[in-house]
Amino acid sequence: MPFFKSIAAPVAGFLALMAVGLFAPALGRVLDLALPFFGLILLGFVFGKAIDIPEAGLAWMHAFIVYLALPALFFNLISVTPLAELANWRFILITSACTLIAFACGFGIGWYGSGGNIEVATMQGVAGGYSNVGYMGPGLTLATFGAASVAPTALIFTFDSAIFFTLTPFLMGLAGGRKTSALATALSVARKVFLHPFNIAIALGVLAAWAQWRPPVALDKMVVWLSGAAAPCALFVMGVTVALRPVTKFAPEAPALLAVKLVLHPLLVWSALTLAGGISQVWIYTAVLMAALPPALNVFVIARQYDVYVERASSLVMAGTVASVIMVTALLYAFSATP
Repeated sequence: MPFFKSIAAPVAGFLALMAVGLFAPALGRVLDLALPFFGLILLGFVFGKAIDIPEAGLAWMHAFIVYLALPALFFNLISVTPLAELANWRFILITSACTLIAFACGFGIGWYGSGGNIEVATMQGVAGGYSNVGYMGPGLTLATFGAASVAPTALIFTFDSAIFFTLTPFLMGLAGGRKTSALATALSVARKVFLHPFNIAIALGVLAAWAQWRPPVALDKMVVWLSGAAAPCALFVMGVTVALRPVTKFAPEAPALLAVKLVLHPLLVWSALTLAGGISQVWIYTAVLMAALPPALNVFVIARQYDVYVERASSLVMAGTVASVIMVTALLYAFSATP
């Protein structure tokens, strides 16, 4: 019985969306795109609840996704992207500024609610600004907008990740509870940014695009196979991971933080890019969709790394993932209705 109770709500919601799609053809086309993604997350969630396998069993799957599948996807797509598209600094500055504003709003909520605790405020800032741009982003944007979304997807992932890999250790060090030298912190940040498998793959893809080089046939086929595995594996593992997270405390600040992440962040991106002018519609839509994604699983990973806000981070990731079904589906519907 506990198993059925734990999966009843997400399964019922999923079936309800499918039923709506059957009787509303316009919405049905959108759901045909959105439901496979959330369906894979749901499958992972159900399997995570149904099968008694320790979380440690996910380690090799995470390694496959992070070190092989998603890097192969990024390389495969970026290596055939015109180099000029990857140097759009105006787009980078605008989307990064919006991410920082969302982070600042989340930080402010945490600062006020915790009575000035920098560590807790930092974690809430990360939850408010750091979208799931690694696991959910590429598969969703590429399926929705095609090859035209490759460059904006890669740029947002690279620079958003760099922002949070830099801000988090800096603010945690500023809190005074971490006895780490400035040099050690700087080296740790540089290592996380420059040696992240995704960023290495992006850099190699840019180099290949510049040199107009393609891998030999046998290697290219391996890269294509790995690329195809990236999205389904990542989404399934995300569902399993959410299912295995212990949620004993639901963060009272969750509604405010999720409003920042799922509503304010995409609204900021939409407004800023539209007002800037001269940015293609596909790039704007891609950036808005990336901003509307739920808090990244890295929110929980970072919280556990610093042993701060761990249980509430887990509940935020889970609640955000569920809430994003509505937000992402609504956006896809809006995009499909726009000429």
